[in-house]
Amino acid sequence: MSFLNKNYKFVSQENFDGFLKAVGVPEDRIEKLMKFAPDQKLTKDGDIYTYYTVTSDGPQEIKFKSGVEIDELLGSSKVPVKSTYVVEGNTMTQTVKSAEKGVGVFKREYNGDDLIVTLTLDKWDGVAKRFYKAE
Repeated sequence: MSFLNKNYKFVSQENFDGFLKAVGVPEDRIEKLMKFAPDQKLTKDGDIYTYYTVTSDGPQEIKFKSGVEIDELLGSSKVPVKSTYVVEGNTMTQTVKSAEKGVGVFKREYNGDDLIVTLTLDKWDGVAKRFYKAE
């Protein structure tokens, strides 16, 4: 797990606007969210992982055990969701369940200094990707 404790910076994205439209983000907010580029970091202490994101709004952290569902407030609008994070090998998969938005999957694949986040949604046949590089 050489990716633990590394800070990953946003590099580029593909079809993120399609994902935002699929989850029902209003058109007037999509342009702002297309610029959403948080740094990301994952740490581990015992069997507790901490997933950090740093945005212009400041740092946020989520603590979880792999495979255990948690309550989470997602996004700037703080939508209540149920999330399950599973860490296996070099991959962290987050499954997000929302009564309003459906089920989304954020698959984070760490490969050396690269991080690829693949975003899918059960109500959308598209795929979005976001790319990061370790500092």
